[in-house]
Amino acid sequence: MADSVPALSLCQKLGYATGHYLNDLCASMWFTYFLVYFHSVLGFDSFYAGLLLLVGQVADGICTPLVGYESDRHSVIRTYGRRKSWHLIGTLSVLISFPFIFNPCLGCSENTPQWVGLIYFIPFIVIFQFGWASTQISHLALIPDLAHNEHDKVELTAFRYAFTVLANISVYAIAWLLLHFELDAAEDTERLGRQDVPVFRTLALIVVGIGALFSLLFHIGTKENSTFQRLPETDDDENGDHQKPLSSSPEPLLLWKHWLLEPSFYQVALLYMCTRLIVNLSQTYIAVYLTYSLHLPKNYIATIPLVMYVSGFVSSFLMKPINKYIGRNITYFLGLLAIAAFSAWVALDPELSVAVYGAAVILGSGSATILVTSLSMTADLIGPHSHSGAFVYGAMSFTDKVANGLAVVTIQSLHPCQMQYCCPACTSFYHWVMVTITGAVTLVAALSLSSIMIWPINVRFCKVSSSIQDAPQVDNTQEICTVYA
Repeated sequence: MADSVPALSLCQKLGYATGHYLNDLCASMWFTYFLVYFHSVLGFDSFYAGLLLLVGQVADGICTPLVGYESDRHSVIRTYGRRKSWHLIGTLSVLISFPFIFNPCLGCSENTPQWVGLIYFIPFIVIFQFGWASTQISHLALIPDLAHNEHDKVELTAFRYAFTVLANISVYAIAWLLLHFELDAAEDTERLGRQDVPVFRTLALIVVGIGALFSLLFHIGTKENSTFQRLPETDDDENGDHQKPLSSSPEPLLLWKHWLLEPSFYQVALLYMCTRLIVNLSQTYIAVYLTYSLHLPKNYIATIPLVMYVSGFVSSFLMKPINKYIGRNITYFLGLLAIAAFSAWVALDPELSVAVYGAAVILGSGSATILVTSLSMTADLIGPHSHSGAFVYGAMSFTDKVANGLAVVTIQSLHPCQMQYCCPACTSFYHWVMVTITGAVTLVAALSLSSIMIWPINVRFCKVSSSIQDAPQVDNTQEICTVYA
């Protein structure tokens, strides 16, 4: 029956891929420019800037698994589809909140106490992160709902990644243009400061404007089946109220609580967390590293991230043949070697100067390699259990978001300067931050990879159901065990 269903058309694949473009634009701006904007432009204390980022990461981390769980079970707008309805709510939340984050506190002045700004920005950050999580999880979970075969799943993932690349390149290119034109208009603005508020405000407005258009194209071009089989919440529901399976597979459903009993779930979660820590923290601190450690002009905070992302995009084309010949584990290890090489280069050469372009290529290639491979490992973990896939993606995202937020606030609390803006001690501080977040986390990721190489990803799902419902005192059970390698 499945073979008689036609494959997705090019328009359907493109329509789906546009659905995460707004998220990708905002994420690129969030991770790359959040700290440098609040600390260097608005003049927030380094700890307060880190605390705001922590609030956002924790909010995202909490919302992601909850949205994943609810998206698997409920449709907010019944006639619209469970995934698209959550996507719509998330999109609206992002659109109304993100511009306020990259805009100074309304009614505040430079003399306003910073705790007032802290209270002002927190609600907008929480709303933004809830919306971002809702859009991300619902969009990922749409892949098994839309795809009719494995080829369609691969194609949808590839198109989604292509738009992610386009979004990041767009943000960095627009940022470079805005900073370039500002440099042409004024002579003494090579360093970031309060005068750069209009640059980031304009960038945020452009991001939400373009993102809104692409989200509209997604909702017009993507058709989701509005009827779905609600996942059972208890074992009683599994045996009684919902006897009709979600698929033709005779296997019992693997629910969210069953994932928590799987050792491989925690193996992959640790590896994914380390991967995201390397990728996100290097993206978060690259701008302040360029500004305060290398003392480069501010247009470099657009050109260097652009070089990193383009090099990562180019290296991603090598992922498929490399994975085919040497496997995922060795491919991931090669990515870790590139990250370690970047860390050693930065440690041995505090003044990279023009060589920073070469280091950026190495970091970008290594980051793309470990990120793509870790996502493939997560897909391997989920396997045929796509009905609870949103929870797995949400749980993985929870680990990386909370860990990333805690890492940032810890680093910011160790900041050596007692003033709002950076002092000369920032030079060595951010230099060693870049070395540590790439080198130390790479070591932990290597240890996690070793555990997977020794004990490969393997889901062993055991469902125990009582054969005598009315006589719980009788120990008469049947254990059904299914192993997915």
